[in-house]
Amino acid sequence: MTLHVRLGVPSARTVLVTGGAGFIGSALVRRLVALGRRVVTLDKLTYAAAPAALAAVAGKANYRFVQGDIADRRLVAELLASEGVDTIVHLAAESHVDRSIDGPGAFVETNIVGTYELLQAARGHWEALDGAARSGFRFHHVSTDEVFGDLDLDAGKFTESSAYRPSSPYSASKAASDHLVRAWHHTYGLPVVVTNCTNNYGPFQAPEKLIPLTILKALRGETLPVYGTGANIRDWLHVDDHAAALQAVFERGRVGETYAIGAREEHSNVAMVARICDLLDERLPGRRPRRDLIRFVEDRPGHDRRYAIDPAKIECELGWAPAVGFAEGLASTVDWYIEHGDRWAAQDWSLERIGRV
Repeated sequence: MTLHVRLGVPSARTVLVTGGAGFIGSALVRRLVALGRRVVTLDKLTYAAAPAALAAVAGKANYRFVQGDIADRRLVAELLASEGVDTIVHLAAESHVDRSIDGPGAFVETNIVGTYELLQAARGHWEALDGAARSGFRFHHVSTDEVFGDLDLDAGKFTESSAYRPSSPYSASKAASDHLVRAWHHTYGLPVVVTNCTNNYGPFQAPEKLIPLTILKALRGETLPVYGTGANIRDWLHVDDHAAALQAVFERGRVGETYAIGAREEHSNVAMVARICDLLDERLPGRRPRRDLIRFVEDRPGHDRRYAIDPAKIECELGWAPAVGFAEGLASTVDWYIEHGDRWAAQDWSLERIGRV
């Protein structure tokens, strides 16, 4: 494989990570701080935030946390100026499909209106810069493969040129935010990069998501209700690999380009749940196999059958590839929740909000 890595592009000096107390955001923050980058986290600290995921960086000289809303343009503008931010990585978002079905308004407000306000603050900040500071500024918008909609089981994979066909209020709101970011680039010249990533897994993930929810419910001996037949397929990427990909894109990616991020690890939901049950049985044997806890229930509305990403572009241009093997990553994730799960769930989340996987 030929690598087309851009040389001579200065590394980000001060990175503002919106949604930095979330699952993916906190993984990126931990990585950047450990590498010596100066990082500012802006997070509203809603139900989806997990401050415990940032404990490892609290008090570091190159790290600052600010509680606030991306829709507060004045706050963001003041933060960008006072901190001398030259890179924004925009991860703040409402992101759970089931919640978007129950309450789409919050997704419109955060993912669309919030992104608009953030773009306007970023544009004002960038336009006030000059020279190397202006040319080196980046706005990195982090999105999802769900904006591309339902992928046929016998079709290929999503790429950067796939058509947008969002199926849920969540994916529609993310698609809208993607379009806003690209419009601010084409109309105003704001130097942006966009990434669309597949499903993530790893430590510190909200227990309403499939993998941690399955682990914690199975540990408690609770029923594991699986939507439909469980045949829906997702491509799974470890969150630390996603964080590495994000850094590669905002530091070396081409302005105005989109990069699709995936691991080529497709697994059906029911296969994932069964695999987790088996890993738990190996570690903590019970009186009966935990697979017996699986129950198939009525499917949710508009449930996409398959997502899968072709990451060839980011592999070729930026030299990125997943470093965490799926078997290794899933096993270590199960081990993390065995060790931390009860405290994690009790302090930050409720398993009662979403009971199906």
